[in-house]
Amino acid sequence: MNTPATPAAANPGRELLKSLQTEFTVFRECKPLAIGIDSQIMKLKPEIEKKVLRAALRSHTNSTRYLKAMEKATVRFDLEGKEADPVSDEHRARASELLKERFRKQAEERRTQQAEAEAARKRAEKLEQLASKFSRR
Repeated sequence: MNTPATPAAANPGRELLKSLQTEFTVFRECKPLAIGIDSQIMKLKPEIEKKVLRAALRSHTNSTRYLKAMEKATVRFDLEGKEADPVSDEHRARASELLKERFRKQAEERRTQQAEAEAARKRAEKLEQLASKFSRR
C-alpha cells in the first residue's frame, strides 16, 4: 500500500483551501460565501479540478468558524469581498442546527472519555489493592 509522501498529496482539497485563504480575504476571514462562488473561482483558476474545489469548499463551509459566521450573518460576500446575496433565515438556522449537533456530539464524547478514564482509574486502583493484598504474604 502506497502512502503519500506529503500532506499535499494526501489532501489536495486542504492545500487548495490554504491557497484560497492566502489569496482571498473572504476565505481568510471566514465570511459567508456568495452562492455560486465555485463558478467565480473556476473562472479565475480554470486549472483547478472541480472535485478538489468541492472538497476545499466543503471543508471550509463545514468548519465551526464558518458556521458561527453564518449563524450571525445577514449578507454573503463574493471573492472581492463585496456584498453579494442576503443570507436566508433557512441557511442561518441550518448553521445553528449543525453547530448545536456538533457541540452536543463533542460534549457526549467528552463525557464518554471521562467515564472511560474513571473506569480505568478504578480498575488500576482495584489492581493495586489486590497486588498489595497478595504481595504481603
